[in-house]
Amino acid sequence: MSTQHSSLNAQQVIRPIGILGGTFDPIHNGHLRLAVEAQEQCKLSEVHFIPSGTPPHRHTPFASAEDRLHMVQLAVHNNPMFLADQRETYRTDACYTVDTLTALRAELGSQQPLCLLLGSDAFALLHTWHQWQELFELTHIVVMQRPGQPLGNSMAQADPALLHEYTTRLAPSPKVLHESPAGHIVVLNIPALEISSTDIRRRCVEGKNIHALVPDAVAHFIHHHPYTSC
Repeated sequence: MSTQHSSLNAQQVIRPIGILGGTFDPIHNGHLRLAVEAQEQCKLSEVHFIPSGTPPHRHTPFASAEDRLHMVQLAVHNNPMFLADQRETYRTDACYTVDTLTALRAELGSQQPLCLLLGSDAFALLHTWHQWQELFELTHIVVMQRPGQPLGNSMAQADPALLHEYTTRLAPSPKVLHESPAGHIVVLNIPALEISSTDIRRRCVEGKNIHALVPDAVAHFIHHHPYTSC
């Protein structure tokens, strides 16, 4: 067997790592279910949950970056495939995904497959992200669509540059995520869990129970560190 063939075989067995970013204000069971589905369908080795420090596209989170990181740590600590990644927590400048992925790529090497996990709504706005086309040099993108809301229908109205990337890079199966480090788009069907961080914050302010919506450890933390506004 040639050295080149051996290298290809070694590359093919590297399982992808999932990247799930967000404000997680707070993290809830919908986030965790999404990560479980992505991990199972794509056979990911692990999923990094990365709470954004200073999100460039959204309002300032209600909970501090440290509290949001702590809630993520509480939520994932029982799952060995989930990791709370604090790389954005203590940054005071805008946290762009391209910078975070560049740092991860430098740490994990050029051959490690990475998968950025996005909801279909976020993917439809990808062309508004900072240096968005560079993302495909760093990662695959796994888009999670809800039943009855096929991504292909909404892409007909998409930004032309984004539509071009979508049609060029779309792969029929998650198998491709194991065969190269970056560059493909895979669409998954994810069961809907109608849970939102906004609703959880509202329920906290109103003194309502949130135990069915977030992990118990997160509910306990919020009880002792309550949201005061929403």
